[in-house]
Amino acid sequence: MVCEVKENYELKRHTSFKIGGCAKRAFFPTGVEEFTNLLTELDNPVILGNCSNVLISSQGIDGDVILTTKMNAFEVVNNTITAQCGVKVPMLAREAENRCLSGFEFMIGFPGSIGGAVYMNASAHSQAVSDTFKLCRAFDTETKKVVELNKDEMHFGYRKSILQEGRYILLDAKFELTPASAEEITAVMQRNLEFRKDRQPSLSTPNAGSIFRNPANDSAGRLLEKAGVKGLKQGGAQVWLGHANFIVNMEDATSTDVSMLMNKMYNEVKDKYTIKLEPEVKFIGIKSKEEDELWDTMLNKK
Repeated sequence: MVCEVKENYELKRHTSFKIGGCAKRAFFPTGVEEFTNLLTELDNPVILGNCSNVLISSQGIDGDVILTTKMNAFEVVNNTITAQCGVKVPMLAREAENRCLSGFEFMIGFPGSIGGAVYMNASAHSQAVSDTFKLCRAFDTETKKVVELNKDEMHFGYRKSILQEGRYILLDAKFELTPASAEEITAVMQRNLEFRKDRQPSLSTPNAGSIFRNPANDSAGRLLEKAGVKGLKQGGAQVWLGHANFIVNMEDATSTDVSMLMNKMYNEVKDKYTIKLEPEVKFIGIKSKEEDELWDTMLNKK
């Protein structure tokens, strides 16, 4: 089967921020074999999942992009769930609930996919991906081969995994969950959804989730709130009035608008508390000179 490909594909239709220019070519594999073939044949493609934790350049991406959204197969055997990297995590959380399996309750309100969740070791409400993770299949970009990585080899930490180092690209992952009553699982998921409703913008308001990671023993949201950044605006972007660690796309915001607003937030906390917040959102694509300088500052490269 020939993999679907689209030229000059507009990425903002695909991102939760509703920001992003075009990719020269966008590929849509439907399974592991198509995905690994593309990874073998293409020269340094950009891999994107559900695009919920990224800021795509308004100038686009100068190269090939692989979008894993059609890699949505999964399998449940007893207490084990194996899912391809493109499976959306809220759907998988509901599937676990239907099977009376506990461990995915925290993912019910996440907008992302399994690939992104494992990549960043997503966590919330005292649960994390690493709690249930058993092993995965990944593409090794150095050897061009498919390898298996177990939990120890993933080097999981707070919002971290070995996948962030660039050598390995997730294909699918296996999780071992714990049997529990449906009522108990449903109650926890409902509490999690209520919590998110009060503290995070809805997905109908374009955003990319938390903007900065929590520093050690503190909360980025608390620091930003105390620094008084709520409501700050830059072009079409605004710091959400409900929580200071979110930026919402109010009106055709560009990647430069968001980058400048992030830099203002970063500087307010740095100036008041001498704490350098680390971006959780990842910038992908062509950077303007201004964006390059802003991100070099926030990533402590200058």
